[in-house]
Amino acid sequence: MQYRILGSTSLSTSVIGIGTWQFGGEWGVNFTQAAVDAIIDTAEECGINLIDTAECYGDHLSERLIGDYLLRHDRSKWIIATKFGHQFNDFLNRTDAFQAERVRDQLDASLRALKTDYIDLYQFHSGPDEAFHNDKLWTLLDKEKQAGKIRFLGCSLNKTTQIQAEQAAQYGIEAIQVLYNRLDRSAENRHLPAAEKDNLGVLARVPLASGLLTGKYREGHHFEANDVRSRVKREDLDRQLEEAQQIIREEVPEGTDPAQWAIAWCLRRPVVTAVIPGCKDPRQVRGNAAAAELAG
Repeated sequence: MQYRILGSTSLSTSVIGIGTWQFGGEWGVNFTQAAVDAIIDTAEECGINLIDTAECYGDHLSERLIGDYLLRHDRSKWIIATKFGHQFNDFLNRTDAFQAERVRDQLDASLRALKTDYIDLYQFHSGPDEAFHNDKLWTLLDKEKQAGKIRFLGCSLNKTTQIQAEQAAQYGIEAIQVLYNRLDRSAENRHLPAAEKDNLGVLARVPLASGLLTGKYREGHHFEANDVRSRVKREDLDRQLEEAQQIIREEVPEGTDPAQWAIAWCLRRPVVTAVIPGCKDPRQVRGNAAAAELAG
């Protein structure tokens, strides 16, 4: 495993992390505690020390599964990143909740769920600019940092928001999370220049393009209704699958696992601190971790 410092923070993070949206039950699998334990145990064996989650991955469900693991293991070994700003209502149904008083409640709920006294990276979660430009919110978060509940602040950006990356450092943000993969390179123009300019850490999410770059799926593939990918329009999904297959044919070296290549592709840029692919079992964790060798 390789490690990089997350921007201007003191966090030395593995270049491969664990994305845990799937623990909340929206990726076609309902996870037991035993299954989560096996995934995190395997991650530790592989040298992974970064876990990324959110309050709205199943109404703190993902956080609780992680927290139950941390309660029985050494919390200090892990960099825990979570997010705020969305109230989970139902499957793929959230309500924005970026008001300072609601974020304070979310933070306390996340700490309880994660069974920890502090969060290493607390991230503004893909909110609109009007919610971002809220001095009361950032004043609250600064106070929570002083109280020791938060170590560092981050911002998980949606695809269309650019100004939040450009102004992140002004709000005390030291890391951004961006959607970045070989199928969607928009972050290269929209977000990464600000990260380089202001020495922001970068977490690249969805490095496998929601599994499309693994080579497992072909045009016409049907995702079950309890899988978030079933919400993508058929014509858009087929277009993405066609492009992914072309990339795999033309760019992935013979004998190289496409998923590992896709993860390593994101890490080829030094500004990207770590990638946070999802995983459903220990085998996928090991495969993701092996991509660090391809990254060089």
